[in-house]
Amino acid sequence: MSARLVILGLLRERPLYGYEIKQIIEEHMSDWTSIAFGSIYFALDKLAEEKFVEKVGVEQEGKRPSRSVYQITIAGREEFLRLLREVWGGLERQYFAIDIGLFFMAALPLDEIKEFLRRRVVQLEEILNYLDSHQREALAEDGIPRSAGAIFNHSRIHFQGELSWTRELLAQVEQGKLQ
Repeated sequence: MSARLVILGLLRERPLYGYEIKQIIEEHMSDWTSIAFGSIYFALDKLAEEKFVEKVGVEQEGKRPSRSVYQITIAGREEFLRLLREVWGGLERQYFAIDIGLFFMAALPLDEIKEFLRRRVVQLEEILNYLDSHQREALAEDGIPRSAGAIFNHSRIHFQGELSWTRELLAQVEQGKLQ
């Protein structure tokens, strides 16, 4: 659903072609959404089939492949609002692969588990440092919506919680409380 919502949301501003959508996602949304390049074209095709977007032209520069330009339809604007309301109204249950590893941790040597957890702490600290620096850069750019700060804070709080949990888990493992 997120690819559909993002594409429809971006097309509300102006007609775009697939690569432009990809660039906007990479430049402005890559820290908080993961939409693969191939899924953009799949979603565009599906949205066109469902009459939520329509091709309004084909452009070609030099010897480059042609590219289709899409715009949102009236039905697409309604679908965007429906999807947006669904996102705001829903609460997602998160599942973490690490919990499966924790369930089966007795199958690995304790020293290996400790090393995995130490590396996880370092990775989480690096992610938090990146978020801090990237937030400063992003919020300094013109045209960035005010909500961007809240998006960064949402990610930061989740990663801070994960870091705190991982440090506590490592301490319990090192103290022999979990085996």
